[in-house]
Amino acid sequence: MPQGSVSVKPFTAKRIRVESTRSFDEVFLELQKLVGTTEHMDVVRGVSESTREEYEKVVQSKLGESGFMPFLTIDHGEWLPLFGIKRKAVRWIFGNPLIAITMIQHDINASLFTPVELLLYENEFGHGSTVVYDLPSSVIAIDRNPPLLVAAEELDRKVQALVSRITGVAMDQALKQMAHQH
Repeated sequence: MPQGSVSVKPFTAKRIRVESTRSFDEVFLELQKLVGTTEHMDVVRGVSESTREEYEKVVQSKLGESGFMPFLTIDHGEWLPLFGIKRKAVRWIFGNPLIAITMIQHDINASLFTPVELLLYENEFGHGSTVVYDLPSSVIAIDRNPPLLVAAEELDRKVQALVSRITGVAMDQALKQMAHQH
């Protein structure tokens, strides 16, 4: 006799693509400056003995200027040349557990998309760069859950501010239009 169940829930995400005239290296260095360079997987491992206050203090000490910290970077540019693709491309996984909890407390499934992922790549022929990410609220708040949506939209704003700052591209108007489509 089978145990358990499987369900499938289709949903539509919003992928944000920001093209910048800034070089890959400029955007990458600004991202490192604002988020940090040291990966902090340690803030999610081996902390069960800590108090909430101790944990919050540790997290705060590791945050970059943006309010985020890097968890993992994957440099696809290291291996892509083996297949004839000579472009820089780095995937960043970054976040802040103290922001994540504002969503996870409303739906444990929010854990699937916190921390946030971002792809930075060099445009063809080395002219400028592009940042791509999925709008957090569009992948986190897929069910009717107003408190979750409010928290996820706050994360949207924080990620938007970071991406706008690293790329030099004003994103306010485009995302305001998108918000009305929610």
